[in-house]
Amino acid sequence: MYRMSILTLLAPYPLRPRLNIPRCMLLALVHDMAESLVGDITPKDGVEKPEKSRRETETMSYLTRSLLGTSTGCADAGREMREAWEEYEAGATLESQFVHDVDKLELVLQMMEYERRGEGTVDLGEFVRVADGIQLEEMKGWCREVFREREEFWKGVGKVPSYANLVARFLAGEDNGSESKGSRS
Repeated sequence: MYRMSILTLLAPYPLRPRLNIPRCMLLALVHDMAESLVGDITPKDGVEKPEKSRRETETMSYLTRSLLGTSTGCADAGREMREAWEEYEAGATLESQFVHDVDKLELVLQMMEYERRGEGTVDLGEFVRVADGIQLEEMKGWCREVFREREEFWKGVGKVPSYANLVARFLAGEDNGSESKGSRS
């Protein structure tokens, strides 16, 4: 959450002037707040989206209303956090779309950091697919820069990483959605 809020400060141009950056920072800080109690529910956990949403909504109600709403001077902050979380979840504003993209980009950055730390012995290419969910063109451009750095890293260690074909298609601006999940090359 913290790194995401810092990344919102680095919003690329020409997107940056269209964004309410302080709002983006708030969305980034609260977007995973429910996970503090329900945990990070991923698709691999087998929890259906409606159930995940129910759990997170109940948790946010508990955090922002039951805890903060009853604390002297915190009710307004709790309301503001809840509204920001709902805005993020709805994904209807430019700010929420941007923060969703930042969330995906941050995962790509983590992937690269772990690969570099592994000095060519750790290939996390299965996470490349998250880039397909990036919506804003400026954020796709930012992700392309990260993928170019990844290509250079793997070239430097003399290996071709998994999912290199998907990265090549992303760099070329092609939609990777039609690629089969098991494709690796």
